Amino acid sequence: MRKLKEFTIPFVGLKLGKHRFEYEIDNKFFEHFEYDEFNSADVKVDLLLEKKTTMMELTFKASGTVNLYCDLTNEPYDQPIESELFLVIKFGEEYNDDNEDLLILPHGEFEVNVQQYIYELIVLSVPSKRVHPGVLDGSLQSEVLDKLEELSPGEKETKEEEEIDPRWNKLKNLLNDK
Repeated sequence: MRKLKEFTIPFVGLKLGKHRFEYEIDNKFFEHFEYDEFNSADVKVDLLLEKKTTMMELTFKASGTVNLYCDLTNEPYDQPIESELFLVIKFGEEYNDDNEDLLILPHGEFEVNVQQYIYELIVLSVPSKRVHPGVLDGSLQSEVLDKLEELSPGEKETKEEEEIDPRWNKLKNLLNDK
């Protein structure tokens, strides 16, 4: 996968302390990952990088909306996104990203690319079941919803006392006779 240069942070020239980066994420970003679940995206990512002598701490905060299709009605709607991610970067012998909260870079590295973390932060903040808000409050009018309502099974009326074969009544008497 080709790395997008605007998401590469050259940390070697940064002073110790906090540094802020802002990213505007749209559909072009997700096209790079060949992710086509979103109709459109408008997400702002604030990245706070705190450089310390032996490590760096990155705090990602994403907020905005993504437009996607409802799982029930297939109607498009805007899903609000609010998510955070905390990442610690340390230096070691070799690259290691096995731990989701810790990234180990080789000692000679001078930059870090954060595009994968931003991608995962946004995609994982979308609920697994995508339901249009109009379905939840009953305000959405859709042909699909009307058809679902028409085909849904109604409540069956229960008969109070069904006619029981008298032979079974004799067997019930065995339970009462002890």
